[in-house]
Amino acid sequence: MHTRKIALLAVFTALGVSLAPFFWFQFLTTKAYPTQHFVNVLSGVTIGPWWAALTAIFIGTIRNMLGIGTLYAFPGGIPGGILVGLGYIFTRKSRNRFVKYSAAFLEPIGTVLIGGTFALLIFAPLIGDVRLLELTQKEGILNLLPIFWAGWAASSVPGSIIGYVTILTLDRLGVIATLSVSMEKKYKAAKAIYQTIHIHR
Repeated sequence: MHTRKIALLAVFTALGVSLAPFFWFQFLTTKAYPTQHFVNVLSGVTIGPWWAALTAIFIGTIRNMLGIGTLYAFPGGIPGGILVGLGYIFTRKSRNRFVKYSAAFLEPIGTVLIGGTFALLIFAPLIGDVRLLELTQKEGILNLLPIFWAGWAASSVPGSIIGYVTILTLDRLGVIATLSVSMEKKYKAAKAIYQTIHIHR
């Protein structure tokens, strides 16, 4: 199971990094990247919340190394993937496929409300973002926070919608079911081997 998740993590990381130079826009001192939120939906649904967070960390790290990202890639990417993954744990048993994958729409909540608030109130002072700190002092937190949320929502909402549509398409093609069955088989095989070893002991 872990081998399959590692493979998917590598695929999602490669996807996120390869699209990064083409799909981003400047917002204040951050570089908004809608494709990250699209990847968050894919990874949150297929490999779970913590692996989705790891995917976001890898994408953010490589983007920064390539100069096409900022440190805000971490608070802007990690919470959304985690929330999608956690939400999908509760919606995945639904027989209605539209409801089943509705956890995708938790991505903006993680990115905008959790990540955006953390980025402005805590992360910006920690990394010494002078320009953003000056803007905060000038405009005031209560005035700037909704603007900051709106800027990140302009990236997160389209990304999550694209992710939702993509997941529905993959489900219709049977790809999601194939991944789930493969992982379940690997889990059962590993469990059987463990039980066999335990019995012979």
